[in-house]
Amino acid sequence: MATLPILVAPDPRLKLKAKPVEQVDETIRSLLDDMLETMYAAPGIGLAAPQVGVSQRMLVLDLAREGEPRTPMKVINPEIVWASDEDAEHNEGCLSVPEHYADVVRPAEVKVRYLDETGARQEVHASGLLSTCLQHEMDHLDGILFLDHISALRRNMILRKLTKARRSTD
Repeated sequence: MATLPILVAPDPRLKLKAKPVEQVDETIRSLLDDMLETMYAAPGIGLAAPQVGVSQRMLVLDLAREGEPRTPMKVINPEIVWASDEDAEHNEGCLSVPEHYADVVRPAEVKVRYLDETGARQEVHASGLLSTCLQHEMDHLDGILFLDHISALRRNMILRKLTKARRSTD
């Protein structure tokens, strides 16, 4: 397993729509393992393939708190098949938008159909943090950052700070 570099906004690759995974094979399973290792090292609770420069529809997440046993979830070609009418607001952050957070409103519950790392079809009914995390990571697959859910003024301010920070390290 390897730790992969995480792309930081405003990297244009983060705005691309990812392509479906055609076949779940050893290459895909290996990439999912590397993504998990990268996410744990960051540390974070979710990571989508586009965040590591791979334009494919897959993501990993693990909501276990520090000291709890890890509960990794590997999700390939996810699709929301149902979303609640009720909304919930959560304070979100992102490994591709380091040190910035904002309140984002999303459906409170979703039902997501996906393939697991064996290629088997799965479905999960998610609420709370799992619902928020799945929707956040699935947004990455469509080139959407949590910043796209907040005001343009706030989004532009954060992107300017990230651009300035990158220039100072180049």
